[in-house]
Amino acid sequence: MNEKYNAIKDKSLKFAVRIVRLYKYLCDDKKEFVMSKQLLRSGTAIGALYREAEHSESDADFIHKMAIAQKECNETFYWLELLKLTDYITNNEFENINNDAVELMKLITSIIKTVKLRINH
Repeated sequence: MNEKYNAIKDKSLKFAVRIVRLYKYLCDDKKEFVMSKQLLRSGTAIGALYREAEHSESDADFIHKMAIAQKECNETFYWLELLKLTDYITNNEFENINNDAVELMKLITSIIKTVKLRINH
């Protein structure tokens, strides 16, 4: 099977893996359970929502699911920033994973804009 490379599918899955690993680190090493659980939920939801959107019933449904993924990505920014500001992760750790989140947000936003343009023309 020769499936065409799908950046959002690949990057959202890799991001989710990083989030799961960060969650395990925060729980095991830092004994932080509340913010890390919120981060786990929002950070892994991005890829899950994209996977749902792949089988959407319409363009409107696709856009809706991607818009929710966008919101989850934005929430992930919040939890990462809070973890940094409360010294659970270093500035370096924050920058590294936050850059991936920014890249995902840009991809999601671009996809939404492209689909909206296509259906409006």
